[in-house]
Amino acid sequence: MNKLARSDAWNLLTEYTQTEALQHHALAVEAVMAHFGRLNGEDEEVWGVAGLLHDLDYEKFPEQHCQKSEEIMRERGLDELYIRAMNCHGWGICTNVEPQSKLEKTLYTVDELCGLINATCLMRPSKSVLDLEVKSVKKKFKDKAFAAGVNREVIRKGCELLGLELDEVIRETIAGLQERAEAVGMKGNL
Repeated sequence: MNKLARSDAWNLLTEYTQTEALQHHALAVEAVMAHFGRLNGEDEEVWGVAGLLHDLDYEKFPEQHCQKSEEIMRERGLDELYIRAMNCHGWGICTNVEPQSKLEKTLYTVDELCGLINATCLMRPSKSVLDLEVKSVKKKFKDKAFAAGVNREVIRKGCELLGLELDEVIRETIAGLQERAEAVGMKGNL
């Protein structure tokens, strides 16, 4: 595997993504992917970089989401692992690339969940992930009107693919975000 340095991945991301909210989302998914990589005994930087780059084209090419990322990644000579992971996160939405590896299944699952957790944090008095509990996220997960853009079916399907309970995935996603709360913009006022 041709591993991409995290600094090079960040430079590539920021070349195509200038919006702070989208950068924070990329950093959030990176943090969670690195956390899950560590839990699975894998290279957390490889998993993190896959998370960091998953929405590479979204700001500049929303109508060509994933297709443009693949083009950019291939032009830059990125490893197939990163290209497949990026494509898999859009499975059933904008690609037909089904997640196969643990990394791909994890990215598919946690991308939408990070969005839900961020929205949940913004509604809390602390505005923080540091004091967030699984039950708060579960309550918002069940409220379809809350963060209506979050595809809960993708999260459910991802948990099935991983063979994990929703509660466990939420708990570990929160833990990954807590590790880098400030960097991902979820420290709030704590």
